[in-house]
Amino acid sequence: MKTAREQEDNRNTNAESDFRIARDGTWFYHGSPILRKSLVKLFSTVLTREKDGSFWLVTPVERVEVTVDDAPFVVVAATHAGSGRYQCLHFRTNLGDMIEAGPEHPIWVIVNPENGQPTPYVKIRSGIEALIARTVFYDLVAWAEEDVSIGELFIQSNNMRFSLGRFTEENNTA
Repeated sequence: MKTAREQEDNRNTNAESDFRIARDGTWFYHGSPILRKSLVKLFSTVLTREKDGSFWLVTPVERVEVTVDDAPFVVVAATHAGSGRYQCLHFRTNLGDMIEAGPEHPIWVIVNPENGQPTPYVKIRSGIEALIARTVFYDLVAWAEEDVSIGELFIQSNNMRFSLGRFTEENNTA
């Protein structure tokens, strides 16, 4: 006969998780959106990511898996100050967290090989990233510089260079 703890462990590993974070940053519990932003913010502070890529809410007394459709946070706004290598990029997430792109918060872009669509991210904390909303990515592209010698569009923040993607001569002509 299994102990209550063993039954709970089986339930957590065999069933679909009770929590889910949609691609747009909406948190769900048992399929219903969590509408209290303060509750979502509280949950976000105990969100961790395991080496295998799984996400968990971890407290001293409980550990609950979270299904994440893409990234647990979404960058909804960006500002910049300065220019070139002295530029600083500031991001605000859907939960109101503020970060500054740089060594601790790098930016990267993953390009879908099937359709060529870029998906940009920024690191929030260890193992946790934020999807950069499409409108914010457009701002980054507008603020970006071109390195024609290697065919790259890049942006700088805190004296770091972040690639936003490669371009070809075909893309660069109007």
